[in-house]
Amino acid sequence: MTRVHAFSADDALIDLDATGLVEALREGTVSVPEVVDAAIARTERVDADLGAVAHAAYDRARAEARHPRGGWFAGVPTFVKDNVDVAGMPTQHGADAFTAAPATADGDFARMYLATGLIPLGKTQLSEFGFSGAADHVRLGPVRSPWHTDHYAGASSAGSAALVAAGAVPIAHANDGGGSIRIPAAVNGLVGLKPTRGRLAQDRMMREMPVRIVSDGVLTRSVRDTAAFYREAEKVWRNPLLAPIGDITRPSRARLRIAVVTQGIGRDSSPEVRDLTLRTARLLEDLGHHVEEIDNPVPDSFPEHFVRFWSMLALAISRRGKKDFGPTWDPTKLDNLTLGLARHAARNLHKQPYSIAVLRGSQRVAARHRASYDVTLTPTLATETPRVGHLRPDQDYDQIMERLIEWVAFTPLQNATGEPAVSLPLATTSAGLPQGMMLGAGSGREARLLGLAYELEEAVGWPRIQGAPEAAEGAVGGLS
Repeated sequence: MTRVHAFSADDALIDLDATGLVEALREGTVSVPEVVDAAIARTERVDADLGAVAHAAYDRARAEARHPRGGWFAGVPTFVKDNVDVAGMPTQHGADAFTAAPATADGDFARMYLATGLIPLGKTQLSEFGFSGAADHVRLGPVRSPWHTDHYAGASSAGSAALVAAGAVPIAHANDGGGSIRIPAAVNGLVGLKPTRGRLAQDRMMREMPVRIVSDGVLTRSVRDTAAFYREAEKVWRNPLLAPIGDITRPSRARLRIAVVTQGIGRDSSPEVRDLTLRTARLLEDLGHHVEEIDNPVPDSFPEHFVRFWSMLALAISRRGKKDFGPTWDPTKLDNLTLGLARHAARNLHKQPYSIAVLRGSQRVAARHRASYDVTLTPTLATETPRVGHLRPDQDYDQIMERLIEWVAFTPLQNATGEPAVSLPLATTSAGLPQGMMLGAGSGREARLLGLAYELEEAVGWPRIQGAPEAAEGAVGGLS
């Protein structure tokens, strides 16, 4: 197994999470320039193996480190996924079909994100326009998992996840239109919370979708970092239609009704993933929660409608490319997945209104389920992380889609319902790879998920990439 990480006791970052780094900066044991220089050095050390950086802005970061903006995270280094605008940086969307000029202003999300004090070192690589569950690029190659570089780092936020997991930065931006906060969290041993629809400020393109399936958020190595980010983000921008999450700092005392689902929507999880999920269920039961295994309440037809809507986004990009991305637009440079999705949408335009109605109607299915259960436990993904090449974007479209649906059989539901869900690094496969477990709750219930996440983190801890590399033989959290 080939692990790649940059954790070291010899620089300003040590093995601190973002909250620990804030404390060290306030105590004066490290300085912002030292922290930023350490993060840049770590990124340069690992990125040749990971392929995670899309655009480096190191000189800008060093300049900002000398005069950091305010905010609770002031001076903490980060990366931003390369599908939101950051002033002075190009937004390339993981595509070769155009050449992006530097953005003239921060987008709505970046404005909120950076107002918390985070210092961006650059942009991270994603799959072309975020369509694939693996950030693999025809020209640049894949983003690889630091846990095992023969495997993908997972989904379109893979670049951000790989750098956080490898210790280059403690926190990075991600967004999630079908699982791309939760999937890379699951395969990289991280915490990844997809918030309730509308919880955070979003760029215009995300806001104008007929079904707002995309949510922005962060990837971190600790529950407290994720909780701190949402607390601080709410101080900058808050949706008045949602009750605030507040300052969640400890496990919840509430004992919850938890449904366990091991069957994906239209696809079964692998025997090993099912077993790991049931072990996690027993852990929750041992902690005093009421746990009940149920059949998946979502109809098997759901993936058909989700893919149809997903494909409409590809069709819109392919047809509006020159208008949206400028005169350099060349659709012949789109990869096979984007082109195949666009063809699928064009053939099924007459069915699109029905699919939109089904996705919107999924909120009613969720509401009926929430009447009986506070939280739902599922695996984040149906199988172990694929090896590099399995989802290569120059393959036949039908083959790519079949493999994606087989792997990503759980996460798209919350993108349709708008509910929050968090992937936690609660399990390890027999091959020694992280296998995330997902907890979902009703809209606006992020505090419930964070309280439960704290409880699980306290009970078993998370695997550490800088720990022993031997396989954990189906470990749950830190237990084998």
